[in-house]
Parts: sequence; C-alpha cells; structure tokens
Amino acid sequence: MLQDEVAGYLAEIEAAPLQTPDALEAFRLRFLSRNGLVQGLFGRLKEVEPAQRKEMGQILNNLKNRAEETFATAKAAAEAAAEASTGPLLDLTLPPPPHALGSRHILNLVRDQMLAVFRQIGFAVADGPEIEDDWHNFTALNFPPDHPAREMQDTFFVERGGPGGDVVLRTHTSPVQIRVMQERQPPIRSLMPGRVYRNEAISARAHCLFHQIEGLYIDKDVSFVDLKETLYYFVRTFFSPETAIRFRPSFFPFTEPSAEIDISCQICHGDGCNICKHTGWVEIGGSGMVHPNVLRNSGIDPDVYTGFAFGMGVERSAMLKYQIRDLRLYTENDVRFLRQFAVV
Repeated sequence: MLQDEVAGYLAEIEAAPLQTPDALEAFRLRFLSRNGLVQGLFGRLKEVEPAQRKEMGQILNNLKNRAEETFATAKAAAEAAAEASTGPLLDLTLPPPPHALGSRHILNLVRDQMLAVFRQIGFAVADGPEIEDDWHNFTALNFPPDHPAREMQDTFFVERGGPGGDVVLRTHTSPVQIRVMQERQPPIRSLMPGRVYRNEAISARAHCLFHQIEGLYIDKDVSFVDLKETLYYFVRTFFSPETAIRFRPSFFPFTEPSAEIDISCQICHGDGCNICKHTGWVEIGGSGMVHPNVLRNSGIDPDVYTGFAFGMGVERSAMLKYQIRDLRLYTENDVRFLRQFAVV
C-alpha cells in the first residue's frame, strides 16, 4: 500500500547518514531529483481511490518537505564543518593592506629638477596666463604681421579679429617674458615654466600640447658668453658632466643672434637611434640674445641693457634623461609607466 511505502521512506530519511559530500549527493539523487522517489510517488497518486487522494497528497507533501529540510540542514552543517577545519579566512591580527597613494607625474618631477638647477645660479620663477592676446604672444616678441606662426597650422585661436585683436592659446611661454620686463626693471633673471599649445600632429616626437621652461637674463653688459656658460652649467648638472653640447646658428624673431641647443643623445650615446635620427645629437631648445625691439617693446632701453633668453621642452628633457622613446606615454596615464617614477 502507498501509505506504508511512505512510512518506510520517512524512516529511511530520518536514519540517513549525511556527513559526507558523497552521502549528501546520493540522498539528493534518491529522494529529490527529477527521477527520484518523491516524484515517482506523486506520479502514483492516480492509483489511489479518488476519495483518498487529497489525504494522500498531503502525506506525500510532508514526505517531500521532510526530505528537503533534512538535506538542507545536513548540507549547511557540512559546509560549516569544512570552513572550521580550514581555519579563519582572514587573520584579523594582521595590519590592513597599505593604501596605495598616487605619485607626482614624471613631467612635474623633471620640471622641478630643471628649475632647481637654474635656481642655484640665481634665477627666480614667474608665471602667466595660458590664453594670451596677440600682442604678448606675437607682436611684442617681434613677430612680423605675416609670420607663418600666426597662421592656423601652428596656432590654436580662441578668437579671431576681436576688439582687442586675436586671442590664442599661447604657443610658447615667451609672453611671460614680456610681462616680467613690463613689471620689473633690470637686472632680471627669471624662469618661465608652463604648458603651451601647437597645432601639430601627435607622434613619438611631437604633441599638440607640451611643457616649456624659458629663461631670461637682462642686465648691463650681458653677452653671448654668459648665455653659453649658463647652458653649459645646466646641461652638465641636469644630465651628466660627460654630456656634450653644441650651438647651431638659427633664427628666431625675438633673438639676434640666435642658436639651437643640441646635446649628445642620452639614449644611444652617439651610436644613432630613432630619437636622434641616427646623428648622435638631439636638439633640446633654442636660445639667443634678446632682440632690441623686444626690449624696446617691453619698456627697457636696448642702448643700456642687453640680455639673453632660452627655451627648452620638459618632455624632451625627460625623454633623454630617463630613456623614454615615445612622448605620448606622458599623456596616456598608463599606471605601469607612471609607477616607474614614483618617489618614495
């Protein structure tokens, strides 16, 4: 009789040894699976007299509930026993993991290293706006009205032909030189660090935004020899005493005479690589004696005072000092790259 079978299965459930994973799985398959005994018993309800089916259905539901409760209780007990046997998952007596702090960006580090070298020989630091008017960015620096640098291929214009003239993203930090000369009387010995913008294609050697450090020295009887000795001191202090330096004649509207500054390649040490274009030399900046027109535009008498100016890229200097072959790495924010320069 079906009711007697159910009574036997209840006794079997109560006596089932369920201490191991294998025993639990065997119990589940026998009683609770789709092809298990409980499902089979529900399928046999049709054999019961109609008047007794409701009562028999309740008996089978009790059997099913009891099997499920027994399985759940045994499974929870087995899991608790397994966790207890392996010990605590976390040792609360250990100190917490250290909180990872960010570090200063390599360009900030190199900029400050460069500034520190010049500060040792008496240079102060000045700052100015990144959005400039045409007069400070071009005209006061002796740029002719038709100079190519004024055109769209080099300059980002914020406003063209406004009431006060063109407004641009500064293409160099030289406008700060004009502001310093307007505000102070010589002697002037100042550095102008900052971010500048050029409308250029981005590559391993160029970017549309980069950082410069410019220097300005105005006093009586300043000569090109003073400029050369200042830059010799910087190169041999910032890079290494063995670094070679050379000056190549060049042209800038705001200096006369003008010279490009080259140093021996710090990456290939003269053997030739893609950074130095296989010449063994890398340009790090420009320099020259301040043009008399620039002094005059800034309210300084060129018959009394002379001076020199120079400018160098922070990205290029960092590339050479730390053997970095692609300046796009500076702005990609890859932590694997940035962590190499973390200061502890």
